Amino acid sequence: MRALVGDRAVVLGGGMAGLVAARVLADAYARVLIVDRDRLIGASGPRRGVPHGRHAHALLARGQQILDELFPGLKSDLDAAGVPAGDLADDLRWYFNGRRLRQAPTGLLSVSATRPVLEDHVRARVAALPNVTVADRCDILALTTTPGRDRVTGVRVRRNDEDGAEEVIEADLVVDATGRGSRTPAWLEELGYRRPEEDRVKVGLAYTTRHFRLRSDPYDGDLSINPVASPANPRGAFFPKLPGGVSQLSLTGMLGDHAPAELEGFLAFARSLPIPEIYEAIRDAEPLDEGVTFRFPASVRHRYERLTRFPEGLLVLGDGVCSFNPVYGQGMTVAAMEAMTLREHLASGRPPLARRYFRDISRIIDVAWDIAVGGDLNFPGVEGPRTLKVRLGNAYMSRLHAAAANDGGVTAAFMRVAGLVDPPGALMRPGMVWRVLRNAGRTPAGPEVPEVPEVRKYGAVPAGSGD
Repeated sequence: MRALVGDRAVVLGGGMAGLVAARVLADAYARVLIVDRDRLIGASGPRRGVPHGRHAHALLARGQQILDELFPGLKSDLDAAGVPAGDLADDLRWYFNGRRLRQAPTGLLSVSATRPVLEDHVRARVAALPNVTVADRCDILALTTTPGRDRVTGVRVRRNDEDGAEEVIEADLVVDATGRGSRTPAWLEELGYRRPEEDRVKVGLAYTTRHFRLRSDPYDGDLSINPVASPANPRGAFFPKLPGGVSQLSLTGMLGDHAPAELEGFLAFARSLPIPEIYEAIRDAEPLDEGVTFRFPASVRHRYERLTRFPEGLLVLGDGVCSFNPVYGQGMTVAAMEAMTLREHLASGRPPLARRYFRDISRIIDVAWDIAVGGDLNFPGVEGPRTLKVRLGNAYMSRLHAAAANDGGVTAAFMRVAGLVDPPGALMRPGMVWRVLRNAGRTPAGPEVPEVPEVRKYGAVPAGSGD
């Protein structure tokens, strides 16, 4: 049995990032405590701390591989719960620029689970570990440190119960997995350290989601229908089928052009998508709930790896380091990859060194950030430096998507890169470049994009006006 690194690790945040962090810490610390402000034990469904949990979510292929490694049997549990699963490129219907990509097997699994369902299953497995406990309904107030402030020694919390008592929880390691609202930059400043530099790319994105019971089946055996937004039409959708004969439709709009939550405007927005089958499926379907909207103003990256001083005993993981445009589905997977990096550091038998950890996870973030931000900069209204690398990359990706409409091998290669399984360089290998150039010009024209002025009268904000 491997020697323990320390006595207790505390994870701030009980979402997916915190859960995978707790799982790897449980192998290296005698005790692991998860602290969260929401009720976690016995909770189900969307949580206040995860406002985007009501909308379509994606766990990329690499993330699925990591969960399978950390939680053997998880896939069987999801199967038993009736959660559909299939091949990422063969069982999902993808559209880019209004053109349907040719489907082909990749060997990569896609599980059509909502965020709350996936989180419930993972949380149950983490909570079942003998050395993991959960302190839910706790406000996280501050870090505690040594007198010299060079090491974090724990966290001060207040319990949301009748007493409202404050207490200090001592820890050998504190991992901040609280997400976009992470207070670590402010805590660093209070302790006399520099805040990390911040990269920000404004996208003005929103998801608006409703659930339906359909009267007809548009899927034809596929798990989901996903027209991806493009500069020609910055409106997109994710339309997965869920257990129990329910379909979830999340409509996406860029740069302030957001789908209304009320039904009439929601339907009109769906009608403006570059493909007809989603609107045709929901126009006479049974609505099961009210629409709900989640706004995402900007992708934000905190450059912890550039800091020259950082207190030991503290790490940040997940959206608190980098929060990506959610249409790329990278958040949970990057957090899982960061957790595996933490696992590698812990394997040395010594406490992880913060600066070395941030340096190593920055390489993971670099790849995902370049994919997401490069794609966003393809939209003329998104502000940011369009380097030669970005311009050439977007020009090539446009040809690649066109080629994928004819060549399933191109689709599969693209999905392996988008799923963070293969490096982006895999799409630039000579054989792949030849397939792209050979097939791009043969792509049939996509369907005509409907006119959309009718949507504006239902409250959608004109493109470019922001939130």
